[in-house]
Amino acid sequence: MTDQNEPDPLDSFEEIIEAETQRDPDLAVIEAGSRTLRTQGGPPDADVPARPEDPEVDKALREVEAELATRWGETKLEPSVSRIAALMDVLGEPQRSYPSIHITGTNGKTSTARMIEALLGAFELRTGRYTSPHVQSITERISLDGAPIAAERFVETYRDIKPYVEMVDVQQEYRLSFFEVLTGMAYAAFADAPVDVAVVEVGMGGSWDATNVIDGDVAVVTPIDLDHTDRLGSTPGEIAAEKAGVIKQGATVILAQQPVDAAQVLLKRAVEVDATVAREGLEFGVLDRQVAVGGQLLTLRGLGGEYTEVYLPLHGAHQAHNAAVALAAVEAFFGVGAQRAEPLDVDTVRKAFAAVASPGRLEVVRRSPTVVLDAAHNPAGARAVAEAIGEAFQFSRLIGVVGASEDKNVRGLLEAFEPVFAEIVVTQNSSHRAMDADELAAIAVEIFGDERVQVEPRLPDALEEAITLAEEEGEFAGGGVLVTGSVITVGEARLLLGRG
Repeated sequence: MTDQNEPDPLDSFEEIIEAETQRDPDLAVIEAGSRTLRTQGGPPDADVPARPEDPEVDKALREVEAELATRWGETKLEPSVSRIAALMDVLGEPQRSYPSIHITGTNGKTSTARMIEALLGAFELRTGRYTSPHVQSITERISLDGAPIAAERFVETYRDIKPYVEMVDVQQEYRLSFFEVLTGMAYAAFADAPVDVAVVEVGMGGSWDATNVIDGDVAVVTPIDLDHTDRLGSTPGEIAAEKAGVIKQGATVILAQQPVDAAQVLLKRAVEVDATVAREGLEFGVLDRQVAVGGQLLTLRGLGGEYTEVYLPLHGAHQAHNAAVALAAVEAFFGVGAQRAEPLDVDTVRKAFAAVASPGRLEVVRRSPTVVLDAAHNPAGARAVAEAIGEAFQFSRLIGVVGASEDKNVRGLLEAFEPVFAEIVVTQNSSHRAMDADELAAIAVEIFGDERVQVEPRLPDALEEAITLAEEEGEFAGGGVLVTGSVITVGEARLLLGRG
């Protein structure tokens, strides 16, 4: 019998719930009859790879990239897992040869995946990580042991599965898409390694996403917001219905804070498949967060207890929440809260988080003036970045360089950045999906006013103009530049500024 004089372990969590007001704390009042999971009582090289130095390897990689480019792109979809399932079948079901952690949501998936990967690696597990899209190199999407797969191995993996891909192509109504082939390559590479655990980020949605031929032991749902509304739904609840497809029978589900309608859908799915649920703000969360040089110092509440003095070299409250989600996911993978009550070794957790990097996420690539890159491409992501950049950098004058995709909510993105940009330089990246700079500028003028908007269709010119504007107040005035709006824009800027 519990001692009535002992403090209720949930009492201290009221502080977490109160602190979650900006990320919708209403999960605290949602109960769907699901079981809840709560215990009573080596660093990854995350930099972006450059082109291969060996001319022959570079040529081979370009040939593979060209072949993949002939397939449906990632924005053209036929919602079905039949093609990827057929490929897995002829490959001998490689995705069944290792346990997996499956990550869906709207924002924060890649950063969360990198944190999970770092934690697992620190506990001496061999990891495979599959994320998308890439910042600069296609090889980034498939990582082994915390580092992007070597170009030679990427080419070899493609050539190994190519005959099977072609076999499936002729049997299906539509050929395998670019993303489906890459997914097949990742699962095959992980089996060949072999890995101890795969960390897999969905491409879009959940139920019919190509990655969803795995049965994740742990399913992670990062915050759901409006994105890809033409394909996934017009409300968080509708989008959650699609994303809930990654929650499999008997799995453990790690839920970041969610809008109420999304939470209801996700919890209902968990009940249907007898999944165990851990919710941010109840079973785990961020207890304390302090801005530190180069990042932030956290106290996290995990499924097994508190983890203090955790240094995370990433900026923003959103990354602190991603860290809490990642920690809970790894605890769940190791059985903390179910088979074991004690927490993970705190020193190992600290070591892992201190080594985390996430290229293109509030990444500083130049000083004097400071140039920061962030791949925010929807309003929710932009709001998080706008808040974080003010907290972490305290620029006296911030110039925005924005190049967005035409299928995104560009108006909402720009509105989120309007309070923090002194001026904005509108541009476009090289993708066929890029919004025309003049079209983007017309929207920007409505939000910022004509005097605060400049148009430079070429990204190199846009960067040069933004740096000049940031320097106008003098070397020590604290001007900065934020390049954002698209992963592609950020990747191209990263190359132009000498990274990778």
